[in-house]
Amino acid sequence: MKTTTMRIHTGSHRGVTDLTTEAASFVRDEEDGLLNIFVPHATAGVAIIETGAGSDYDLMSIIDELLPREDRYRHRHGSPGHGADHVLPGIIAPSTVVPVIDGQLALGTWQSIVLVDTNSDNPDRTVRFSFLPG
Repeated sequence: MKTTTMRIHTGSHRGVTDLTTEAASFVRDEEDGLLNIFVPHATAGVAIIETGAGSDYDLMSIIDELLPREDRYRHRHGSPGHGADHVLPGIIAPSTVVPVIDGQLALGTWQSIVLVDTNSDNPDRTVRFSFLPG
């Protein structure tokens, strides 16, 4: 297995960060296999969505409806509503797997791999790419 990590600086920005270019670069010289994208954080997830047409904003809007930034969570440290950040990985998993065919991500036409981060308290994220040859 080939693996690497990269740091993503999200600052105080809550939102979606596209990882597709970095993922494609990581597998460019590979043959067939599987790419796992994993974020080792209790308050972030990885998703495959369309970006650039508003879907990323729609996703964050739905997350805010499902996990409101209120003081109703038992997990209460951090900024107000931070407990919602800790529930996020139960809805958007901290990893996903993408097939790789001849060194190319086998994504659909409009699909992108994204980091979903609702936690403005953590300005830096780690993303691990792991390629398993087939």
